[in-house]
Amino acid sequence: MKKRSIYSLDPPKVLVAGFALIIILGAFLLTLPIATTSGKGLLWLDALFTSTSATCVTGLVVVDTGTTFTMFGQLVILSLIQIGGLGFMTFATLFAFLLGKRISLKERLLLQEALNNLSVEGIVRLVKRILIFTIVIELIGAILLATRFAFDMPLPRAIYYGIFHSVSNFNNAGFDLMGEFRSLTGYVEDPLVTLVVCMLITLGGIGFIVMNEVYEYRQTRRFSLHTKVVFLTSSLLVVLGTVLIFLFEFNNPKTLQPLSMSGKFLGSLFQAVTPRTAGANTLNIPDLTQPTLFLIIILMFIGASSGSTGGGIKTTTLATLLGAVWSQIKGKEDVVLFKRRIPYDTIYKALTVTLSGLLLVMTVTMLLTITEPGKEFLMILFEATSAFATVGLSMGLTPELSPFGKILIILTMFAGRVGPLTIAFAVTLRRKPDPFKHPKGKIMIG
Repeated sequence: MKKRSIYSLDPPKVLVAGFALIIILGAFLLTLPIATTSGKGLLWLDALFTSTSATCVTGLVVVDTGTTFTMFGQLVILSLIQIGGLGFMTFATLFAFLLGKRISLKERLLLQEALNNLSVEGIVRLVKRILIFTIVIELIGAILLATRFAFDMPLPRAIYYGIFHSVSNFNNAGFDLMGEFRSLTGYVEDPLVTLVVCMLITLGGIGFIVMNEVYEYRQTRRFSLHTKVVFLTSSLLVVLGTVLIFLFEFNNPKTLQPLSMSGKFLGSLFQAVTPRTAGANTLNIPDLTQPTLFLIIILMFIGASSGSTGGGIKTTTLATLLGAVWSQIKGKEDVVLFKRRIPYDTIYKALTVTLSGLLLVMTVTMLLTITEPGKEFLMILFEATSAFATVGLSMGLTPELSPFGKILIILTMFAGRVGPLTIAFAVTLRRKPDPFKHPKGKIMIG
């Protein structure tokens, strides 16, 4: 009998297994004495939490990255961020390129599933471009950030910090080396750091398919429906988020009030962009007003765009559901976006993804209220949403989590990165079409 290899499994099973193996390997490396400044290594649960957060490009941390880990430990985290952001199948393909190996049809199907691409056609060419886009964008970001950091620290350290924060933010991870859980709060009024990090987060969050279409626009002179929806939805969310945060925090003495007008704008813009699953912050999250915190929860749940390094239900899912609601209000049968009719299976998938996300966040929130007694409900809801959407923002609950709370957040981050549907498909039997159709029935709605 032929040996059953990992490539004989369904793509969802391969993705779930692959991410799990990378997380376990990363956790083992972080338990080594060489990984921490104390020389003792992390406790296994804390190492597993950190490895999951890095691989799932979340950014939630139970220990301070800048002061707890040695350069070895930080490089392990950085490697996990890069692998988790691009996907391990992308890196497997890179090694295949280097070895001159041909990419099989099964591997192409795995890449299609990993990148959430609509078709297997041109998938290898897309992977090559993804690698090029990543290197170029992260290099430019590293140079710009290192140039700014060089004014505050020695040049070698500035270069290292520039590389780390460029990779972390492009992959929407949110890990930082500033120490004492400060993130980028020291640069709230700095236009270079704010705008560069916002651009890295945005480019990582719009998705590689969109980036590829922008690159090919000179030849094609057109954008697909997917790209148009991503651009419109992402732009509206950033603009609306910036305006609302500016208004909500304008008179808050702990956040925007002491800043100059340009500082208020930069602070508002950054906090509108970073909930799109990035996790860095220039304003102290616990000091934000409740309307701002609730707005950030909504933005985190929506997340980035399909085929990107970010999480959440995705901007295209939101646009599809809003389109369906608008069609129902107007009494129309079809959902139309940019003069294109959306298939019903796409609408069903959008609804399934959204409800699955809601159920997961609600369940985790309810369980955390049991495992973390005495904590504010908004803080717990914020943490659960941040973990599901792989954002990494926190109101300060993460370092205080109980062992059961840490396990809950680990599972939530994993589900959020891989996707609830992918996990569901991975654990179920091979799916078969129904052999017959049931008669129609009517129920009352609304």
